[in-house]
Amino acid sequence: MLYIVATPIGNLEDITLRALRALKEADFIAAEDTRQTVKLLNHYGIKTKLISFHEHSGEDKIGFLISLLKDGKNVALVSDAGTPLISDPGAALVSRAAAEGIGITSLPGACAAVAAVTLSGFFGPFTFLGFLPKKGAERKRALERIAASSIPCVLYESPRALSSTLRDIALCCGEERRLAVAKELTKIHESVFRGTAGDALEAFSGENKGEYTVVIGGAQKRPEPSDAQIIELIEKYTQAGMTKKDAAEAASKSLSIKKNRAYKLIISS
Repeated sequence: MLYIVATPIGNLEDITLRALRALKEADFIAAEDTRQTVKLLNHYGIKTKLISFHEHSGEDKIGFLISLLKDGKNVALVSDAGTPLISDPGAALVSRAAAEGIGITSLPGACAAVAAVTLSGFFGPFTFLGFLPKKGAERKRALERIAASSIPCVLYESPRALSSTLRDIALCCGEERRLAVAKELTKIHESVFRGTAGDALEAFSGENKGEYTVVIGGAQKRPEPSDAQIIELIEKYTQAGMTKKDAAEAASKSLSIKKNRAYKLIISS
């Protein structure tokens, strides 16, 4: 049997009794980072043998784990923190096990995305995006999807990239878009920022540390902006160093207007 086991995202007490029993009784634990998992195991006195299994593990390692499962061994799959397969490795192993008729069960538990949503102030359906693409057309499409979404979008971000991601969100979604930034969930220094994208960009403009989950509120219908408002925003972007064309495009996205309208205002102004 393959057990997909959720582990704590910070506070070691956030683990179920069922998960502890599965980790203790398993023949092997396939861990994303054995150095991280051993801390949890030591805390609870669990001696189960660890096998390293991460995003760079190849077919040979998957085949090895499948052979163990076919031999009747119980294998627990864990990530560094939270629920495996939620923006973590393991999908290839689970898919292969399912295809070969191996028993699979999931032991639910901690998940940073869900915890962040409950603290964000946004409720109802949401879209989970994991980590945004780092650059290029894929990143642009992801940001456009967030800007157009009528329901909250949740993403993870590293401390080093947080400021640039918040800048892109403010640029693509508008500085007034509401969002929440959850830091170090369940840990001693847990905090949650709630406000606008513009305020968040300012709040996290310095050196950031910790682990972050960002919840961007859904797009709200708003009154049609006046020509004066559009020109004012374009001028703001050009003063920041953008070309007029790029400023017009950025303004059209931020204000949810057609590009042609912004371009015409550049020509006439």
